Amino acid sequence: MTASNAIRALAVAAFALPLVVTPPALAAGSHGHGNESHAGIPGNAGNVTRTINVTMYDNYYEPEAITVKEGETIKFVVTNKGELVHEFNIETPDAHVAHAPEMQMMVDHGVLEADKINWEMAKKMQKEMGHGMHEEPNSVLLEPGKSGEIIWQFPDHADIEFACNVPGHYDAGMAGEIELIH
Repeated sequence: MTASNAIRALAVAAFALPLVVTPPALAAGSHGHGNESHAGIPGNAGNVTRTINVTMYDNYYEPEAITVKEGETIKFVVTNKGELVHEFNIETPDAHVAHAPEMQMMVDHGVLEADKINWEMAKKMQKEMGHGMHEEPNSVLLEPGKSGEIIWQFPDHADIEFACNVPGHYDAGMAGEIELIH
């Protein structure tokens, strides 16, 4: 094994560790996304002013920061080029923290595995608990090699970021700033 492959394997293993050893969540959090979000609202495809491509790796995004105009509607094309499941979620920092218990619950119920989403377990969790499918207009949860899209209209004057809320990833710094300009 080359030195770079050894470092990569170590980084992937360390980043995946929270999926295996985190304690069970006490309660599921509420997304608070969609139309109630302080980070904006689902956008209309006819109002998109531009497309921003976002690539997710195993501990960071490219680009690391995004600038948008207040009220602008953006289409995000998100691709996961990492070896782990990752999320691109547009929200306020407080909402990301509030979202963590729900993501942990998805791990605890076998929905989120290090490198895949177990859709059968997601359906079971949805049936038993009323949530588990992780379908929100401000978020895409992607397996390695997969892509997704979000069309989002940004608000005026808000503290917003994009982040991966898979347990351990946000805490490891997998987040980026969204700067709103006039």
